[in-house]
Amino acid sequence: MSFYQKVAEVGSKFIPRHKLFQHGFNLSPMYRRSTGRIIYVEENLMRIRVKLPISWKNRNYANTIFGGSMFSAVDPIPMVQLIQLLGKGYVVWDKAAQIQFKRPAREHLYAEFVYSESEVEDIRKQVERDREVVFDKLTQLTDKDGKTVFCEVTKTIYVADKEYYKRKRAAKKQ
Repeated sequence: MSFYQKVAEVGSKFIPRHKLFQHGFNLSPMYRRSTGRIIYVEENLMRIRVKLPISWKNRNYANTIFGGSMFSAVDPIPMVQLIQLLGKGYVVWDKAAQIQFKRPAREHLYAEFVYSESEVEDIRKQVERDREVVFDKLTQLTDKDGKTVFCEVTKTIYVADKEYYKRKRAAKKQ
């Protein structure tokens, strides 16, 4: 169990899960360095909103937001969000990522991470049927109104039944 998992387990006894998710990420040194901040987490964790303010910490040579800051502000959210939504019987990993820069960012950026109830249920059903599943999840970094897209990040996510995953790893070691 990682440090972050231990904090979440203990903290959830005192703080609502959605608030713990938000403040835990925002206080985490790993996430703070991205310069992104989680500004909203729906109580059921199905919707999360991130703000990436432009500042001296993330401006590049061209005076726009550094692409690495754009990526790192969105990178961990879909995987960790899904881990929380699925629960302990699953293994969730990022397998790959693709980033496409659409235009230079000279203003604060925002990203929304949304899973629907049906999407989570479909993942559970696919894992029950096939023991593992791989899918892509798209995130867009936009202006405040969500109208102008500055960057798109597609994450390839792997989900497996925890027991199946353990057996599969053990078989590979032999």
